[in-house]
Amino acid sequence: MTYHFTGMHDLLHEAFSRFAQTASEQFKERIAATHDIDTVKREIANAITDVVLSNQRDLVLTQELYTLAARDPLYRDITNAWMTRSRRTLEQYFDPTTARILDALVEGLSIHRALDSEPHDKAIVAAAVERVTGNARH
Repeated sequence: MTYHFTGMHDLLHEAFSRFAQTASEQFKERIAATHDIDTVKREIANAITDVVLSNQRDLVLTQELYTLAARDPLYRDITNAWMTRSRRTLEQYFDPTTARILDALVEGLSIHRALDSEPHDKAIVAAAVERVTGNARH
């Protein structure tokens, strides 16, 4: 460890950077596989209901990263880069403002789904995506 990293901070930063990069790539691949706006909206809703934070490991890692970034500005570059990548992916189909709102919707509803004791209605999630996107186009 001491050969590659200067300490625990360096190791954690690299581990969280890789986690965020992998999550971004998976989201980008799902969206890139779509060919029309309706399919994009459906994939965003699927990401919220089934994919993002779909397992306990990803939930814990995401929450720990957010907590570190809130406490230590040295980790905010990871969360900022993650948000930027997500927005750029969404901006392939939507204007920057809509992409920013969608990114927050994906994160927020995914956290709610992962932590709530009641199952989430996929129709409500699809309706939320539709309300945010409306007729928004790039």
